[in-house]
This record gives sequence, structure tokens and C-alpha cells, in this order.
Amino acid sequence: MAVQVGDKVPEATVKVMTEKGPQDLSTADMFGGKKVVLFALPGAYTPTCSAAHLPGFVVVADKIKEKGVDSIVCLSVNDPFVMASWGAEKNAEELIMAADWNSDFTSAMGLEMDGSAFGLGKRSQRYSMIAEDGVITALNVEEGPNFEVSTADKILEAL
Repeated sequence: MAVQVGDKVPEATVKVMTEKGPQDLSTADMFGGKKVVLFALPGAYTPTCSAAHLPGFVVVADKIKEKGVDSIVCLSVNDPFVMASWGAEKNAEELIMAADWNSDFTSAMGLEMDGSAFGLGKRSQRYSMIAEDGVITALNVEEGPNFEVSTADKILEAL
């Protein structure tokens, strides 16, 4: 069952790239005591993710942070090397590029999808959310392959 508004963000660990290489980042550290925007997508370098989803958040990152957001997280079921390279290529320096390499966070959120028909395997559904001190205050999950409710503009409206 998928999480809902009012639920606590589930406990899990993702990986982020640092100068020392891939490092663990727990959801407790990511969300605790902070206002966080997280958007998840099926895969780095995939068409909609690369052409619209990630770039949309890159363009309005400053406006999102002006609304009191401490961090913006881009999450995908990929490895941290891919997420770091993709973020660098897309000028996502203002974002945390989080690799849910084993789908632990995605599974705990209840927002998995089966992308096997497209050669992707187990991935995340496309969604965006706002969490305050680890509690989900807004959650926008796309239906199927759509890209309408999880956009950066929709998050700005919700903030």
C-alpha cells in the first residue's frame, strides 16, 4: 500500500555521491527537522525524465528554496554513479541526486512499478512530494506514463 499525506516518510537508506565516493544517506537524516521536496522518476537518462522532469526542478530550484524548502531531492532506482553523472550533465548542483540502488525506499513508499516491458526492471513510479520533519504534507503520484501532477510547477503551487 502506498504512503499517503500525513504518513511518516519510511525508514530507508539511499546513496549519494560525495568527494569520497558513494555515501549512505538515511531518510532520518534526509528529512528530519527539514522541509524537503522529493521527486522520483523511473530512470536517469530516460526520455521524459531527462527532457522535462529533472530540468523542470533545476530551473525553479531557487524559487522552491525561497518557499522555505531546505533541500530538493531527485530520486531514482539507479546507482549513485549514474545519478551523479546525470545530475552534473543537467546542471543539478542545487539538488541532491539520490540513488535508491536496491529500491528499498521506493518499496517502503509503496510506489514501485514494473518497467520490465521497457527493459527497466523494478523502478519507481513518477511522483513528487513535500515532507516536513519527516511527515508527508503533499504527494502527487502520476497515473501510468503521464507527466502532469508531479511537475516542479505543481510543487511550487503546493508550497
